[in-house]
Amino acid sequence: MNILVLGGTRYFGKHMVQNLLKKGHNITIATRGKVKDDFGNHVNRLIVERTDPDSLKRAVHYSHYDVIYDNLAYCSNDVKHILHFADCDRYVMTSSTAVYNKHIDTREDEFNPETKKLIWCDRTDFPYDEAKRQAECALWQKYQHMKAVAVRFPFVIGKDDYTNRLYFYVEHVIKGIPMFIDNINNQMSFVRSDEAGAFLAFFSENNYFGAINGGNEGTASISEIIEYVTSKTGKTPIILSDGEKAPYNGENEYSINVELAKKLDFTFTPLKSWLYDLLDFYIDKASCQREA
Repeated sequence: MNILVLGGTRYFGKHMVQNLLKKGHNITIATRGKVKDDFGNHVNRLIVERTDPDSLKRAVHYSHYDVIYDNLAYCSNDVKHILHFADCDRYVMTSSTAVYNKHIDTREDEFNPETKKLIWCDRTDFPYDEAKRQAECALWQKYQHMKAVAVRFPFVIGKDDYTNRLYFYVEHVIKGIPMFIDNINNQMSFVRSDEAGAFLAFFSENNYFGAINGGNEGTASISEIIEYVTSKTGKTPIILSDGEKAPYNGENEYSINVELAKKLDFTFTPLKSWLYDLLDFYIDKASCQREA
C-alpha cells in the first residue's frame, strides 16, 4: 500500500512506521524536517508545516494514498486541510481519551462526535480536550464517505517518552524536589509507546472504521508509582501544596475499556507486566543525573 504518515519520526509514530515497513508498505513521512529519523532509504520524505494549508497543498495536492495516518490532527481545521488537498481511501487519526468525561470502564460510545456541534477551529482556539473533540467532529460529520478510524489513546509512556511526564515523578522523588499532586490515589490508564505504534499500524490492513480505544490492560495510581520508587531507592517523596505541579494533575480516576480492540484480535499486554521495568529504567536515569 501507498501510505502517507503525518508525523512519524519519534515516539509512538516511529514505532508505527517501523511496523508499517515490516508489513511491506510504501511509506512517505511528512514532517517539518526538524527531527532526524533513522529510516534511511526505506521511506520517502516530504517537508510540511502541518498547520499551514499552503504548505500542505504544495506537498500533497492531487496525490492519492491508500492510507493517510495523521498523528498531528489536533483540531477540526487540521482534519479539513489535509483531507481537502490529499485524496485517500482510508484515514487513520490519532485521537485521545481526553475526548471523554473519563471514569472507570470508559467505552467508545460515550463520546459521539456525530451529534456534537462542529466548530471549525485552530489548535489555540480551545483547550486540548475540546480541540480534539472538534477534530473528530470534523472527521465524522464532513467526511462520512471515508473509511476512517479515530484511535483514542490514554497517556502514552515508554523509554522514548520525550514529554517526561511519568519520569517527572521518579526524578522528583530521587532528587528530593517538592511536588504538588492533586490525584495521588486515582487509578489511571496508560499505553506503551511501541504498542500504540503497533496498534495504529494494525489498521493499515484491518477493515474496521469508527472510533476505538487503545490502552494496556489494567491501571496504576501515582501513589503506587511513588511507593515503588521509594522501595527501590529509599528516597522519601516531598509532596507540598506549593511544590512543582505534577503533569498528571487534574485527571479523574478512570480506566479505558479495550474490549473492541480484543474483538478485532489485537491484544494489549497487562500494564503491570512492564510498568516496573520502565520505572527501573527511569530510576537509573535519574540516579545517574543526580550523581553527575
